[in-house]
Amino acid sequence: MKHPPLIATAGLTVLLACSLPSGAFAQDQAGKPVTIYTTAEAGNQRLARSGQVTLKGGHKLTEVENSVFVNPGKQYQTVMGIGGAITDASAEVFATLSPEKQAEFLKAYYDKQDGIGYSLLRTTIHSSDFSSASYTYIKEGDKALKSFSIEHDRKYRIPMIKRAIEASGGSILTYASPWSAPAFMKSNKNMLKGGALLPQFNQAWANYYIKFIAAYEKEGIPLWGITIQNEPMATQTWESMLYTAEQERDFLKNFLGPTMAKAGYADKKIVVWDHNRDMMVYRAKVIFDDPEASKYAWGMGFHWYETWAGFNPMFGNVAEVAKAYPDKPLLLTEASVEKFDFAKLQFWGNAERYGTNMINDLNNGAVGWTDWNILLDEKGGPNHVGNYCFAPLHVDTRTGELLYTPSYYYIGHFSKFIRPEARRVGTATSRSVLIATSFRNADGSLATVVMNPTDKELVYNYYVDADSAQVTIPAHAIQTLVQ
Repeated sequence: MKHPPLIATAGLTVLLACSLPSGAFAQDQAGKPVTIYTTAEAGNQRLARSGQVTLKGGHKLTEVENSVFVNPGKQYQTVMGIGGAITDASAEVFATLSPEKQAEFLKAYYDKQDGIGYSLLRTTIHSSDFSSASYTYIKEGDKALKSFSIEHDRKYRIPMIKRAIEASGGSILTYASPWSAPAFMKSNKNMLKGGALLPQFNQAWANYYIKFIAAYEKEGIPLWGITIQNEPMATQTWESMLYTAEQERDFLKNFLGPTMAKAGYADKKIVVWDHNRDMMVYRAKVIFDDPEASKYAWGMGFHWYETWAGFNPMFGNVAEVAKAYPDKPLLLTEASVEKFDFAKLQFWGNAERYGTNMINDLNNGAVGWTDWNILLDEKGGPNHVGNYCFAPLHVDTRTGELLYTPSYYYIGHFSKFIRPEARRVGTATSRSVLIATSFRNADGSLATVVMNPTDKELVYNYYVDADSAQVTIPAHAIQTLVQ
């Protein structure tokens, strides 16, 4: 099933400006219009402007009412952005599209007006599983890195990233992650299946990051920062490398941090952990409680895959780290629905997984959210070890058509309306049938995302301070309310 591109949200322009002073919304809201955008499983509403309500005073609550309460006077973390990853796989699939479909794709993701306005971009340092094959930027055994070259990336990945930057208006916050050091630097002599970095290659591997940053910036791709290691506690069938918490701490403080500073990259952010929520509290303690390591660490990245064993998402761990280390921002660096099945391309539960995770991660302190592959083919790849996954957009390479999944629209309810520099504000619901989060953008607009994962249409009271309006949300739907 092919979905049409995003329905344009006429008249809504998000302008970035200086933040309003605290308490700027702590005033009478009566008479203020609220525009509602809806995506629902039933029907054809996809990020559609579905109505407008006006806040009024005087409503008396009863104990049986569904309500969403927004308190703009209570302010929390500031958002850095929402986006997704351009991998080799995404770039290879993008290259198969016609020029017209490439333009449609770029507008769909990066246009702030007619698309969903992605503002974060993750990429990989050489190969990951979402590459057609394993590769590095050096010849095997070249400890001095004399053969370092990113020529491989110039065919597909670099051109696509440049197109994304252009489509975003000339800049997008970009960071990169390695999946494994070259085989000769590792204990198992293999880029795949785990293994650890051998101590004698600590400095060479630190130098590798410097070479990568310099090479990409020479190509016109500024890098905001890097993560130390993708999933450092997972032995995967694909590119993977292991660090204990202590090993990651010591590599950061003794090699990577000083090397980046000496190279003139002290302003580049270094993100630790980059793995699931389950173990993030311990990893934060080991690294952030060490003053020498902590001074090089911007904050912590995390993934959502702790649910693989049937556990519920561990959002509480995000809150715990945010509370314990308020000076260390938290960033969701990867999320993907695994075990691709073309027959489930329009499965609504995938989208609701995104909505649930994004609301809860943001409410527990995350400053940004980065999806995994932004584009894959009709098989959920290419992936050189068969780890096929879902993406918000797929290409049927047999027909050249772009396929929009429900996840694309659910993510868009956040990325389009919650812009960089937005500040989270107090939000609560009266019933667990609804979940919600709210942000005040730098232009003063207030955006509230409300999700109804139940089988029933619900009517709720939308409160901003003491004034309210009544809103109807369909079954299995998500809404963004903007004023």
